[in-house]
Amino acid sequence: MRNTAINGRLFVGALTGLILSCGGATGIPAQTQGKSPAGASKTAEQQFKNIQVLKGIPAEQLIPTMQFISASLGVECEFCHVEHEMQKDDKKEKVTARKMIEMELAIDKNHFKNEIEVTCYTCHRGSAHPVGTPILSADTAKPAPHVHDEAAEARANLPTAEQILDKYLAAVGGADALERIKSRVQKGNLDAGGMQFPIEVYSEAPDKRVSISHPEGGSSVTAFNGEVGWLSIRNGVHIMTAPEREAARIDAELYFPARVRELYSEFHVSPGEEITSRPTYLVTAAQANRPSLRLYFDQESGLLLRQMRFAETPLGKNPTQIDYGDYREADGVKIPYRWTLTRPNGSFTIKVDQVQQNVPIDQKLFVPPPSEGPAK
Repeated sequence: MRNTAINGRLFVGALTGLILSCGGATGIPAQTQGKSPAGASKTAEQQFKNIQVLKGIPAEQLIPTMQFISASLGVECEFCHVEHEMQKDDKKEKVTARKMIEMELAIDKNHFKNEIEVTCYTCHRGSAHPVGTPILSADTAKPAPHVHDEAAEARANLPTAEQILDKYLAAVGGADALERIKSRVQKGNLDAGGMQFPIEVYSEAPDKRVSISHPEGGSSVTAFNGEVGWLSIRNGVHIMTAPEREAARIDAELYFPARVRELYSEFHVSPGEEITSRPTYLVTAAQANRPSLRLYFDQESGLLLRQMRFAETPLGKNPTQIDYGDYREADGVKIPYRWTLTRPNGSFTIKVDQVQQNVPIDQKLFVPPPSEGPAK
């Protein structure tokens, strides 16, 4: 979907960074998704029908790749695929898409040493039909301004990543205060496209988290228990792939301000953009087998205002952005009472009304349900 409206095809699991469109943004019917971790060893052509160009990629990477194409062109899966019969080649757009993928891969191989530099989004920019002629208007973009010496000097005077992360940890209350919190239950409302419905978030140290939202038509669950992640989808349960699990792990880290330096080993600092009129420092974090992060910290308070992470696919990166606000103190630690998650196919905001900490949580919530679904 190209807007924030919720309908039967958008499954908002809230908080793990996932918005899955069944048969929509993924381009794959819900019943073929994420059956079990064992499927991760298969290639795309072994698990799905009529794969011609993306042969050899892990099967679990096909759905994120389709999401990337969908977001880059601003279309749903039926733009290229026959609904409910994805394997068919009846639409010329699907044949064209294969040619475009081959062209993109060849450019990156021959000109960028196989690094993903040219992607679908490079030309399409959210349009199904890219424009090849410059558009003339009074608002035509101007060349980027020259970076003057004083700007370079300001960059050189930035604080270190260590200093920024220390200030962040102190701003939320410090490591001791954080580690006194063993569990957290948050209740509030999820707002997407003007529609609101209740949501509860259950967190347990160090990295367990379950969110249960209640849209019309039944509850929607997104969960990570420290090892396995899952979310409810139409006609079954989606077991998270390895990249999805690592993203969910970041969200589930109850002690993230204290543990970010354990989770990531490489940090870089640069000036950040203004967020809600607040100047920020940008800290990028990298670690093998984890999603790369961009962390925007309020220069004055030290609090985290925005997190951006990127999931790699064979054709490009799928971005997820989380904006945090309305920080309040609860039992000696500052936590956001509002956050907005945005992906190319939509966004939603969670507003917390009630927080309880160090309360018992039913351990059954952290047990994944059977993942068997309808036969392929």
